Amino acid sequence: MKKYINLSKSIILVLIIGILLAACSKIKYSEYGLDSDSPITITVWHYYNGAQKTAFDNLIVEFNETVGKEKGIVVEAFSQGGVNDLIKILKDSAMQKVGSNNMPDLFATYVDTAKEIDNIGLLASLDKYYTQKELSEYVHSYIEEGKFDEDKNLKIIPIAKSTEVLMINKTDWDEFSKATGATEKELSTWEDIANVAEKYYNYSGGKAFFGRDVMANYILIGSYQLGHELFKVENDEVIINLNKDAMRIIWDNFYVPFVNGYFGKYGKFASDDAKTGDVIAFIGSSSGSTYFPTKVILEDEKSYPIELLVLPLPTFKGTSRIAVQQGAGFAVTKNTETKEYASTVFLKWITDADRNLLFSSQSSYLPVKTRANDYEYMINLLKVKEVNITENVEKTLNIAIEQTKTYELYTSKAFSNGTEARKILEKSLLNKALEDKEKIKKEVDLGGFKERIIEKYSNESFESWFNELEKVLNVTIYN
Repeated sequence: MKKYINLSKSIILVLIIGILLAACSKIKYSEYGLDSDSPITITVWHYYNGAQKTAFDNLIVEFNETVGKEKGIVVEAFSQGGVNDLIKILKDSAMQKVGSNNMPDLFATYVDTAKEIDNIGLLASLDKYYTQKELSEYVHSYIEEGKFDEDKNLKIIPIAKSTEVLMINKTDWDEFSKATGATEKELSTWEDIANVAEKYYNYSGGKAFFGRDVMANYILIGSYQLGHELFKVENDEVIINLNKDAMRIIWDNFYVPFVNGYFGKYGKFASDDAKTGDVIAFIGSSSGSTYFPTKVILEDEKSYPIELLVLPLPTFKGTSRIAVQQGAGFAVTKNTETKEYASTVFLKWITDADRNLLFSSQSSYLPVKTRANDYEYMINLLKVKEVNITENVEKTLNIAIEQTKTYELYTSKAFSNGTEARKILEKSLLNKALEDKEKIKKEVDLGGFKERIIEKYSNESFESWFNELEKVLNVTIYN
């Protein structure tokens, strides 16, 4: 009889332990009000398309079937088109414009847009949902970028980043190099690239060597390389630091080779110009390597295959190695603690070092955790997980990851009307160069001496361009 009593006690003890464990599990997953029996839905807006959207959608499915199911979180993601489409939809929602949708719980954003929405009081501070240990695992500058308000509250979590690199049609470069003796070492500074571009122009019978995307980065990073941060933000106030000597160096190494025909801009993107053979080198985002052409298609429909050569971002002679840090992060709309916490659960899950590396590498983006920013680590993980990436993506990430370690990564801080200021930088120098190139051509066609005409235009146009740029930036930022 005693034996049966002891057995009953044991069974009861096991049941009690089971109940306690279940209760503990329930408490764990009901933190901040989460309940696996009554899941909440988190809506996500982003601008991903193509390979990145596919990779992101697959992660959403995995999260919902695992951690989301355990904790009571269902994530629903919606692509809003391109970056500019997303910005417009977000601003319309934030301002509660007629016909706009409610703000999502979580959304992809750049700092300038996030600041505008934060100024309305709609962004959640994420500090209380992250420990210092968790934050220390991220690349430091990526986290700091998300602390843009006056109190340095964390408002954006990085998901995938990129920088700029020099992409070259290696096939045509090798032929040019063999014929002229030009070397890759000559592509490390802007001054040398201008010289190489002139050589290529003469070698090719008048074709441009170089083009670039995102002129705003050339001016912002160039000015910073030359020792002058163009937009200095202190105590939430912006100071325009437009140094004339630095701007002249920037001008001379773009405007002059451009109006000479050594640089070119024909299609919407520099990769378009590489595809038609109108340029053989360009500066582009590391995340854009998936768009580098595999062949050049000529006007007569003939084509030939090409290889990609990737080199680090050039600097001005005698300056520090500085490159742009870019790429949107995710911000959380101010809501109940339950929804805010649920959003951070998903953000922590998707930025797990290995998971984030796999997501990033498939779309040529840079991972956001320090441990994952290692080329050998990436290659080994891809092999273990049996994930294939293209040769162009692998080449690009090899250089881009190394660049994050050996360059200072810079992004201008957020300020009111920052997006509009960047748009001005994007168009001002390029538009002036395009406009003057046509005028110079007409004068040369009439019998003018090209070198003298270009020198005259360069000096006069620089003065007018600089003065107009200074004026327009002041009006845009301070009015």
